[in-house]
Amino acid sequence: MYTCVQVTESNSTSVSTKTGTGSYVKTEVHTRTTTSSNRLTKANSVSSSPFAKFQQLERQNSAPNSQTRPCYKFTDPALARSASSIKDRLLNWVKAQTKEYKNLQVTNFSTCWSDGLAFCALIHHFYPEAFDYDKLTPEKRRENFEIAFKVAEDEAGIAPLLDVEDMVVMRKPDWKCVFTYVQTFYRRFHNDPRSVKPSYFE
Repeated sequence: MYTCVQVTESNSTSVSTKTGTGSYVKTEVHTRTTTSSNRLTKANSVSSSPFAKFQQLERQNSAPNSQTRPCYKFTDPALARSASSIKDRLLNWVKAQTKEYKNLQVTNFSTCWSDGLAFCALIHHFYPEAFDYDKLTPEKRRENFEIAFKVAEDEAGIAPLLDVEDMVVMRKPDWKCVFTYVQTFYRRFHNDPRSVKPSYFE
């Protein structure tokens, strides 16, 4: 951070003071005005990843003194059922797109996505020529995330809402983060001719 300080001096001011004898004495008063302006030219902070922002929001919402309710909690039973229904419908849609992939079971939005293969299978279903899914292994988690996120962005225009480094560190990803990202796949592909519709859409 660099600081630029500008100093300016004002003209002298004449002050007349009445003495006890009734005469006036003129005094020159010199004043100095200092003006400081800060100009930030270099930032040391690194912008937070989307995953970190999700975590920060969750901490704020779950704070003991928080006056607001977390956006993902519902007190109205009808709303809770509706939210659960949306979650289940999205999960069923994902299952329909990835059912042809062996050794892959997507039953939640957390641990089932921790090795990156579910993301790879989902985007590979729509772009099978982009990479060879059969060469991927659960052990190469970083590579899986990098491939899935890059192909989704390059081929489908889906912004990488999740960060590779965050996903590699987390063995149990926050389901809300995964759920939000997977929603962008659904919005992009649910009307695509290649999209397999689960039975409840029939």
